[in-house]
Amino acid sequence: MSDRSLRGMRLGAQSMETESGVEPAPRQRVEYRCEDGEQVFVTFSSEAEIPPVWVSKTGKEALLVDGERPDTSNEKAVRTHWDMLLERRSLPELEQILEDRLTILRERRGERRTA
Repeated sequence: MSDRSLRGMRLGAQSMETESGVEPAPRQRVEYRCEDGEQVFVTFSSEAEIPPVWVSKTGKEALLVDGERPDTSNEKAVRTHWDMLLERRSLPELEQILEDRLTILRERRGERRTA
């Protein structure tokens, strides 16, 4: 039974505030640079995969110094609601639908169209 007992720490015997006996994980400091020359230094674990782009505290995009530029050629353009609508309808069709809906709305309100 005694060989399976767990040993605890004595209260007040050792302080948890000091870093004596603590060995930090290996780290590396990486430099990024913005287009305007602003330098950004980020500390990563030595085992971490380093991203090619980092956003600085000022909100600017910084590129890895001595690194390859990220490939942005295969990024799709953002499609808006209007773009998707134009894929299904032509402008004359949309204008006609708008006129029809406005006519229905005006009739509900009791308005007459004078053109």
